[in-house]
Amino acid sequence: MDFLTLLLIAVGLSMDAFSVAICKGLAMPKATFGKCAIVGLWFGGFQALMPIIGYFLGCSFAHVVERVDHWIAFGLLAIIGINMIRETMSGDDEGHDSDFGPRKMFVMAVATSIDALTIGISMAFLRVDIWVAATVIGVVTFAFSAVGVSLGCKFGAKVGSKAGIVGGVVLICLGIKILIEHLGLI
Repeated sequence: MDFLTLLLIAVGLSMDAFSVAICKGLAMPKATFGKCAIVGLWFGGFQALMPIIGYFLGCSFAHVVERVDHWIAFGLLAIIGINMIRETMSGDDEGHDSDFGPRKMFVMAVATSIDALTIGISMAFLRVDIWVAATVIGVVTFAFSAVGVSLGCKFGAKVGSKAGIVGGVVLICLGIKILIEHLGLI
């Protein structure tokens, strides 16, 4: 696999994380370097880790993962989106630091990186250097995610305190899009 193809795969895989990062930024009054880096590290780290796991699982579990990956991503994104909307509507402000807690970031990172697991399985068949591939995927996703937080914050400042509703709807729509694409409805 040539580098350009690998780079295009990395960009494609990073789009879900980019969308969720924008949603994270929507609720922030200011996008600090630290918060952008936290989101980038979580999302980039999981986007790098999942192809490695997929690669080593190989084809023996491909049929299981491919059959449910879209349902897992849909479910996780829908739950996160509904919670964002619920918290915004109820006025429940947990504070910005708690929004970056390990449990919440873990769920988001897993939800956005499930497709990368399947890509890793396919890379096993192509005899790709998984360490190079995982590094490229992780770095690209880190960059897109960090920029996404910043962009979301700028947009969120314009829409005010109800940005959580917008973010929640975007996450739910992203989950529906993943589900529809994998079910072959578009």
